[in-house]
Amino acid sequence: MIHAYDKFYLPDMMKKMGFAFDFAVNGCNLLPDSFYDFFIMSKVAKAIESGSPVFVCGCSGTELVLNVFERVGYSEQIDDNFFSFDRSPEYWAGWILAYYQWETNLSFSKIRDYVPFSQVIGMYNPLHEAPREKFLDVMNKIIQEEKNHKGTNLHQLRKAAGLTQKELSELAGVNLRTLQQYEIGGKDINKASGKTINSLAQALHCNFYDIMDLDLCE
Repeated sequence: MIHAYDKFYLPDMMKKMGFAFDFAVNGCNLLPDSFYDFFIMSKVAKAIESGSPVFVCGCSGTELVLNVFERVGYSEQIDDNFFSFDRSPEYWAGWILAYYQWETNLSFSKIRDYVPFSQVIGMYNPLHEAPREKFLDVMNKIIQEEKNHKGTNLHQLRKAAGLTQKELSELAGVNLRTLQQYEIGGKDINKASGKTINSLAQALHCNFYDIMDLDLCE
């Protein structure tokens, strides 16, 4: 699996994300899921997924939050008494999600579709004392169960985009019958050519890995 940025930067990215979510929720009095939505809407999440040096190694957690606010046009109300002196559940949730996103290459948006940020915070007890790999296993199991319930990623993404199978076929330049087989699981989309998956991802405005149905439990 190819990662957007080197593992050398991951510990710092995890700390930065932890502080960012702690600051946004406890320092700016935002609901956890509201800031997570801002994080995605601002495209800061996508920049991190792409390994942007600006966010991976060129800013602090506070600067990350203020950048998000500026991009979505939100006027922050900062609590002057806020001081992060310990790992809050929000800090841990941001910290561990940075790890999970890097390990799986799932987009932050796709992670949210399966597990809301508030639910991740709810995993603080007892997982904050467990090895990071334990969280990875728990999240993979939750997401795999949700995927089994909702159908293939391609089906979900097409529906969310408001496209018919024929429209997506034309946009992506993929044979309609082949597309239908990928969508119902008759053909394994993980074995499709990189060109096909990339064309579908571009047509649906999503991440390459969002299209694939990776078995995260393996």
